[in-house]
Amino acid sequence: MRIYLQTAPTPDKPPRYCHLFLQEDLLGGWTLIKETGRQGSSGRITKLHFDRREHAEIALTKSRDAQVNRGYRVVFIKGEQAPPALG
Repeated sequence: MRIYLQTAPTPDKPPRYCHLFLQEDLLGGWTLIKETGRQGSSGRITKLHFDRREHAEIALTKSRDAQVNRGYRVVFIKGEQAPPALG
């Protein structure tokens, strides 16, 4: 599952982005990968490992909600099932 979020651009700054995605590892665990930064530059990558997919999906949803609360908007979601909406 992938979620791409972005802030609105301003005249003096490019937009910021946040790319969240889940990746299954070879041992059946899951990794939440977060890439954040300014559009057009290399971003910062953070990886969090989870034993169960459900826990990784909860972390993905919380990360998405935190970014939305900071002013990011969801640009696209790709995956088997979109996480539940805010609210």
